Amino acid sequence: MTTFLIIIALIAIIVYNFLQHPKFGKAPSGERFTQIQNSPQYKNGKFENQSFTPDLAEGASMAGVLFEFFFKKVERKIPTDLIPSIKTNLLELSSDHDILVWFGHSSYFIQLEGKRFLIDPVFSGNASPIPGTTKSFKGSDIYTVDDFPEIDYLLITHDHYDHLDYDTILKLKLKTKKIITALGVGSHLEYWGFPSENIIEKDWYSKIELDENLTIHTAPSRHFSGRSFKRCNTLWTSFILETKDFKMYLGGDSGYDSHFAEIGEKYGPFDIALLDNGQYNEKWKYIHNMPEDVIKAMKDLKAKRVFPVHSSKFSLSLHSWDEPLIKVTELNNLSENPIPLITPMIGEAVELKNDKQEFKQWWKGVN
Repeated sequence: MTTFLIIIALIAIIVYNFLQHPKFGKAPSGERFTQIQNSPQYKNGKFENQSFTPDLAEGASMAGVLFEFFFKKVERKIPTDLIPSIKTNLLELSSDHDILVWFGHSSYFIQLEGKRFLIDPVFSGNASPIPGTTKSFKGSDIYTVDDFPEIDYLLITHDHYDHLDYDTILKLKLKTKKIITALGVGSHLEYWGFPSENIIEKDWYSKIELDENLTIHTAPSRHFSGRSFKRCNTLWTSFILETKDFKMYLGGDSGYDSHFAEIGEKYGPFDIALLDNGQYNEKWKYIHNMPEDVIKAMKDLKAKRVFPVHSSKFSLSLHSWDEPLIKVTELNNLSENPIPLITPMIGEAVELKNDKQEFKQWWKGVN
């Protein structure tokens, strides 16, 4: 018994010391926490979604999920080939070139109206606080921070590790002018050395006028947050990026709900919508879109073109790596009035205002 208690104590000490690493960030406090308490989304000591959102679907249990991940034999394909890519030179882009470049998963660069935006960048090769446990697929990390010009606005949708990457963010510090994120997330960034005056934190339904022709709105998503054991102490968000003649929906992570139709009515139609399509499972369908949900969401949003993201870089669920793109393409083709899909390779330039641009189904033939 003494030996057992010593082992338990040692494990507790190791875990405690590990959790002191700055990568876990810092919980909101002071004036920031006061602002959070005044949010309509903050109830019962935490942020909540518009609709009741259980962690797991009916009939599922955390024990069952962990058993599937670690013990059950599940046939899911992990790529053994290099993920195909094209490296667009971001440092030599003309300022009048309106493009989007995707880096896999939910990381992408936008240049619009001469301003440069970087969304949820993860270039460390890992989507977990535990090194080596959730590694990126071979070939998906062709970009480093050195490949980027100065960033006018760094947008962070929420504080999960596959969207807010400590190593990447630190390296971007000297290249980032302003950060726009959801309530509470600025606590991590300030703790990591970003000046508070460069951090813009907003609740849902906020409007941020960047200049006379560029505006960002924040809007709901259906998800959760947290970087350690404390969940939902920071907010998660989606963004609308608009000019006088062009509008984009930047979805972040979300399960399907009525907020898509609400956003479509309030802010749509959208020239391009980026939607969470990957790392899904029926057991957590309320916090990540299933492929059939993506089809419903794109129509709710009144999107003219849709970019399905959140895939092709990490394996965070039990489906095969290419299943999200296969399924959403098939379902879209079978739907009434299919909407054109944007499916570039990592690094391939997407012409934002060219609705005739075509893309190959590059995932076919990748083993």
